[in-house]
Amino acid sequence: TVPAFFVSWRTMPLFLDAHQDLAWNMQVLGRDYRRSAHETRALEVGSPILELTGNSLLGLPEYNQAGVAWVFGTLFAAPFNPNKPDEQFPGYRSPQEAHQRYMSQLDFYHAYTSSHPDTYRLITTRSDLHAHRTRWQQADPQLRPVGLIPLMEGAEGIVSLDELPEWWQKGVRIIGLAWQGNQYCGGTRTPGPLTPAGYELIDAMAEIGFVLDLSHMDQPAAFQCLERFPGQIIASHANASVLVKGYTGNRLLSDELIKSMFDRDAVIGVVPSNSFLNKDWKEDGGKAATSLQLLADQIDYLCQIAGDARHVGIGTDFDGGFGVEHVPAEIDSIADLPKLLPMLVRLGFKDGDIEAIASGNFLRVIESALPE
Repeated sequence: TVPAFFVSWRTMPLFLDAHQDLAWNMQVLGRDYRRSAHETRALEVGSPILELTGNSLLGLPEYNQAGVAWVFGTLFAAPFNPNKPDEQFPGYRSPQEAHQRYMSQLDFYHAYTSSHPDTYRLITTRSDLHAHRTRWQQADPQLRPVGLIPLMEGAEGIVSLDELPEWWQKGVRIIGLAWQGNQYCGGTRTPGPLTPAGYELIDAMAEIGFVLDLSHMDQPAAFQCLERFPGQIIASHANASVLVKGYTGNRLLSDELIKSMFDRDAVIGVVPSNSFLNKDWKEDGGKAATSLQLLADQIDYLCQIAGDARHVGIGTDFDGGFGVEHVPAEIDSIADLPKLLPMLVRLGFKDGDIEAIASGNFLRVIESALPE
């Protein structure tokens, strides 16, 4: 049962989702998130999109129902995969091509938020952030746009450090160096430390004021960033590896890395993807047997390491290569995100802690990085 203080949308905590590949889904797949997730699913029946990313979890009605007021919307493009030369949406073959795709997505965010301010509103300044919250709370609860803060996932699109002021001027506030490994550092499935170019990049990012996202970085590179980078650090979408049954690899976070991140006041966004909760989830009964409680346990575990509830948030990565088929049993769309809240109450979290986890911690980070 949802506690009484969560019943009304006016009192339910607002959510910030720290990772959604919106531009890629809208620009490449043609998804229109003004529609409900169920409308998108109906339109995509029999589509090859479903093999690539599954049935959608996102839509404006569902954002509003859950109380998702902000998202970190990514700039994302995958590198070309020589093992899949005939894939439907081939990756980029050079940093120059990556740059073109990333900049196209950023231009898309500007154009879309300008032409559809009823769906998303671009947030690039502190005053934008404050005005959006006021406007959002006062609007019709079924017609509230989502604040969008750009996050670059993988820095391959940065061909030259001279570009960084332009990316900042156009609204990028968070940069993660890796998706797979690249010229800057090791990444998922491609281990390696920071390269000399990686050191130069994080130094230049710090001078301008970017937030650094450690998600997807290989652990040695992440430790090097923690030692070198003086600015604000997050992991927009990553879980604690020790809790994930059957996990091997370099994508999730070791306890040693988590402790070092918390020593730097970092915030980690937990991911309600079944493969990030139990690698053996398909063999263990599939979606129906995978509970959202596993995500609540991730949050509790991270908070126990931190000693408080100030360093954990939520980064769903919904529609980021997986759909409704690959999330816990309780989730049919992002509208079901509040089902996590009573689980946290049962674990002993108080109102203020839950509000911090839902949005407050990431809001604190991004507000510190936004210009006036």
